[in-house]
Amino acid sequence: MSLTEGAAAPDFTLPATGGRTVSLAELKGKPFVLYFYPRADTPGCTKEACAFQEDLPEFDKLNVTVIGVSKDSMKALEKFAEKYSLRFPLASDPEAKVIDAYGAWQEKSMYGKKYMGIERSTVLVDAHGKVAKLWPKVKVTGHAEDVLKAVKAL
Repeated sequence: MSLTEGAAAPDFTLPATGGRTVSLAELKGKPFVLYFYPRADTPGCTKEACAFQEDLPEFDKLNVTVIGVSKDSMKALEKFAEKYSLRFPLASDPEAKVIDAYGAWQEKSMYGKKYMGIERSTVLVDAHGKVAKLWPKVKVTGHAEDVLKAVKAL
C-alpha cells in the first residue's frame, strides 16, 4: 500500500448505487470508510459487505459513511446491493484510478501467474481528510468490527 497514515486522502468522485455519487469533497468534515474489494457477489466480498451492512447502524450513529469500491459495473453493483439489501453506497471504479490512488491496486499471483488486481483493503479517513488508519491485506472475518473500533477511537 503506497498510502500512509496521516497523509491527505486522495481526491475522488465515483458513481455509486442508488443513483448516488460519492466524492471526497462531499464527505469533507466527517469521517468515512472506503473499503476495496475484488468483485461483487463472490463469497468473501459478500461476507464482507454483509458484515458492514450489519454494523451500519453503529457507523450511522457515529455519523460515519461506509463506501465499498470495486471495478464492477454499476449494473453488477446495483444487482449485488439489491440481492443483499446493502444500504451503503457501492462505488464503481472501472479504470481503477481511485483504487490505485488508495494503494489497493496490487500485483497478485494465482497458479504461478502474476496479474494486477484489487487487494482487499480498507482506509479510514478522519474529518480533516487525513488517512487515520489503513488495513492492507484484509481478512474478512471480524474486519468490520475492527474498523468500527477504530472509528470509535477517532
